[in-house]
Amino acid sequence: MKKETFMNKKSYKERKQMIYDLVRAEFYVPMKEKELAIFLQVEPEDRPELSQILKELLEERGIEITKRGKYKVPEDKIMEGTFIANAKGFGFVEVEGEKEDYYVPEDMVHGAFHQDKVAFRLLPQRKGRRPEVEITDVLERGLTHVVGTFEKNHSFGFVIPDQSKIPVDIFVPAEGVGGAVDGHKVVVEMTSYGEGRKKPEGKIVEILGHVNDPGVDILSIVKAYDIPESFKERTLNQAVRVAKPVSEADMAGRTDLRNMCMVTIDGEDAKDLDDAVSLSVSDGLFRLGVHIADVTNYVQENSALDREALERGTSVYLVDRVIPMLPHTLSNGICSLNAGEDRLALSCLMTIDGAGNVIDYKIKESVINVDRRMSYTAVAGILEKKDPRLCKEYEEFVPMFEQMAELSQILRLKRKSRGSVDFDFQECKIYLDEEGRPTDILPYERNVATKIIEDFMLLANETVAQHFYWMEVPFVYRTHDKPDPEKVQKLSAFIHNFGYSLKLTQGEIHPKELQKLLLRIEGTQEEAMLSRLILRSMKRAQYQEECNGHFGLACQYYCHFTSPIRRYPDLQIHRIIKESLRGRLNADRTAHYQAILPDVCVHSSKMERRADEAERETDKLKKAQFMQSHIGEEFEGMVSGITAWGIYVELPNTVEGLVRVASIPGDFYVYREETYEMVGQSTGKSYKLGDKVKVVVKEVDTFLKTIDFELADELY
Repeated sequence: MKKETFMNKKSYKERKQMIYDLVRAEFYVPMKEKELAIFLQVEPEDRPELSQILKELLEERGIEITKRGKYKVPEDKIMEGTFIANAKGFGFVEVEGEKEDYYVPEDMVHGAFHQDKVAFRLLPQRKGRRPEVEITDVLERGLTHVVGTFEKNHSFGFVIPDQSKIPVDIFVPAEGVGGAVDGHKVVVEMTSYGEGRKKPEGKIVEILGHVNDPGVDILSIVKAYDIPESFKERTLNQAVRVAKPVSEADMAGRTDLRNMCMVTIDGEDAKDLDDAVSLSVSDGLFRLGVHIADVTNYVQENSALDREALERGTSVYLVDRVIPMLPHTLSNGICSLNAGEDRLALSCLMTIDGAGNVIDYKIKESVINVDRRMSYTAVAGILEKKDPRLCKEYEEFVPMFEQMAELSQILRLKRKSRGSVDFDFQECKIYLDEEGRPTDILPYERNVATKIIEDFMLLANETVAQHFYWMEVPFVYRTHDKPDPEKVQKLSAFIHNFGYSLKLTQGEIHPKELQKLLLRIEGTQEEAMLSRLILRSMKRAQYQEECNGHFGLACQYYCHFTSPIRRYPDLQIHRIIKESLRGRLNADRTAHYQAILPDVCVHSSKMERRADEAERETDKLKKAQFMQSHIGEEFEGMVSGITAWGIYVELPNTVEGLVRVASIPGDFYVYREETYEMVGQSTGKSYKLGDKVKVVVKEVDTFLKTIDFELADELY
């Protein structure tokens, strides 16, 4: 029987890890291989294996040999970032300001949990691979609470996290169960994150309801993203106190625009109406008014309302509910520009020539009274369908709507001429029954009315941003950086396969080039594919206190001024605007805004991302639930994405599912990354982005929010 030694009492992987841990330990004095063998009591017959392990560690993990032949880990620069886990055990580290994440192999995670703030070091890099790192320390835990489904086991139980990025169940001891039963959706507070082979532990602090209860699925997502559903009592009390009808004192010093003809144009189910528009035409000039609710009159700086609005950052629009930034007393009440009621506003009054140039403008504190509440559907019915009933009902407004459509077209052509990039991706509305089950998914349609409001709001945002940029006062801008040159180069190389080209200047691109490309591909088979690739090459817009321009809109000055009910940056700049108009933006107030705006911008951008992610998750969930009732049915779709593991197909209702590569019939298919194709090795048959296919719904996983398709027939 072989003597039990260090080299045979553990697995090869464990031996390798222990030797590496020894070499990198702080107390360790570098040793030669022979000295390591003695220290570890390695038997002579096991020395070849020790040599092999050391050789692998030299190649893989960056240990080195000193001039005297001793093994050590070099003193690498330690960096910090946020760990993003993957269900398969590995993960990534995101570092703010860096364009690429770092890959963390499974055996280099070292106990880090999803969203932890970690310290890490670079591992030796392999050519052509993403940078790999090792986590050296957990600096701060990112998740203190996790949402999941409780499974009871005798007196104790486990919580299966909803987030697929958390790859382990959470053990809940008997004393932490808190009355939860099998199938409950719960919030578990982490008490231990697991060390070595131990599971993470926690205690249940909230029971959301049973997994099958109506609304619990969406509530679980809300909780998982830590989105506050209810307001603090002091915030609600303050909202009631300040929501008083507009008085004579409120109107003092304001420009009275109550006799100006104006309307709101929104969706039928909108309740927070924060923008109204007016238009008149004379002497060949358009006089456009964009009137925005003066929310700051009711939400004073550093009040309970303001602090909670800042914390939330934005309203969150989910498939079955809206979680507002401000209490409904304000957002649906005194701050909503309801027809026939006096309201306080900030008005941007612009004079525009026939070419779409703003030749004069004024920004005013005003009092307004909206004449009519209009819907997008009604205005489109008047302008596009010439509906006799609607034209009769809104007879006095029809000429103004026609002038609005004319101005909208002029503004759109002007933006197009300067290179504004306009993606026209299909969005959808998911309809639910009273139990929260999806009954239908229908695409939203952009019409003349939605374009009118979009164009007028864009112009007001640009005008306000430019005004305050040249005043050289602290401000919050909406910025969109140029695409990463490396991504642009890859895009340029790829579209060359389709006979298209991009003009690059020193590796950079002007938005007009992308706009031209979008126009060239319009109506072609590859339009959807290339549009998605163009979008992926671009960066995400964000809030900044520096005016760095907006690449996508091809403009130098841009801000968010038009939605202070639902976006905190708009609310923030309204305060600055009013202080400027009143002559109160002195040195002290300027210094104050210079101090707070960087944090406001970072936090607002972060909250916007959180809201977007939560919205996507709820949409994915309801789409999966909808398709669950269509298993076995055939649909026509379009190839929307191709990866090494399969083909993504999008249906006309925006539902997307995966055709796994192993299930593609007739050949063995491989992914060609350079051409974004799935190609059969024997037949040469290929599937490309934008191809039309017929699919059958094979399987739906509502927990993972995934849909699996199978190809129904050949391409057609």
